[in-house]
Amino acid sequence: QVQLVESGGGLVQAGGSLRLSCIASGRTFSSDGMGWFRQAPGKEREFVAAISWSGDNTYYADSVKGRFTISRDNAKRAVSLQLNSLKPEDTAVYYCAADPKYGRTWYTPETFRSWGQGTQVSVSS
Repeated sequence: QVQLVESGGGLVQAGGSLRLSCIASGRTFSSDGMGWFRQAPGKEREFVAAISWSGDNTYYADSVKGRFTISRDNAKRAVSLQLNSLKPEDTAVYYCAADPKYGRTWYTPETFRSWGQGTQVSVSS
């Protein structure tokens, strides 16, 4: 199993930026897709972004497309999420996810076996 630790959350005004980082440890990291999900109070966990093992393919939720950027550095066992032009509706706990089940869509949280503890992102209006 992969162990994940997120960092980089915080409080920011609308229009601001944050960069979230996720460091992985444990079994092989570079051969898997990775994802970011978020969960707001009273809502289900939702897909934000995902990236293939090579970093060549990235996927985004429509709500964040053009504002968020996912990237990874396999040498550092790290995946990052750059959040720009933040909106109050982006407020949530953001989770890093790894170890996807083979052949399953990356857009649902059930696909991923390993999760970080989450980092809070709060955007004020």
